[in-house]
Amino acid sequence: MNIADFISQLRWRPQIGDPSFMGWLTVAAYGAAAVLCFVAALRHAGGAVSAEGRREHRMWLGIALLMFFLCINKQLDLQSLFTDIGRVLAKQQGWYDQRRTVQLWFVLAVAAAGILTLAVIVWKIRFILKERIILLAGLIFLLTFIVIRAGSFHHFDAIIRSRILGLRVNWILELTGIGLVAIGAIQSACRSRRN
Repeated sequence: MNIADFISQLRWRPQIGDPSFMGWLTVAAYGAAAVLCFVAALRHAGGAVSAEGRREHRMWLGIALLMFFLCINKQLDLQSLFTDIGRVLAKQQGWYDQRRTVQLWFVLAVAAAGILTLAVIVWKIRFILKERIILLAGLIFLLTFIVIRAGSFHHFDAIIRSRILGLRVNWILELTGIGLVAIGAIQSACRSRRN
């Protein structure tokens, strides 16, 4: 099968995924958090002559890039493109009937990779962990939410679509994680200014 036939079988199209007010508010929150993390990286760039300063600078730059990617992904829904590619490949290669097993193993692999990545991050920033507990909580909160949401577990979907005081649980969880990362960036930028 050629690439044009493959692309024609995809359902995903580049379009705005969530044009609602809350969708755009979440995009803005990701964007603001990315900018705040980038500012924190710049604040630590001056101290990049020391090993600790370089680690701090790289850490904030990496988190800024992650938040920027999540900002773009929020509206383009790139995980749906990935899922769609998997569906087309599964049908072409004859394992579509076993897709649930593959999905389970994929989610487990992504979760394991996330835990390993988190362990590496914790190890790398252990020297500043006490000062970055809000950032770490935000990253854990946000990345766990994203992995579970991407897995589309039906019971979890039912929970996050429910409402508390008129707000969808989905919005509360995602914006809380973004907010904690942003607060961590602000704390770091302010702390580096004092030093």
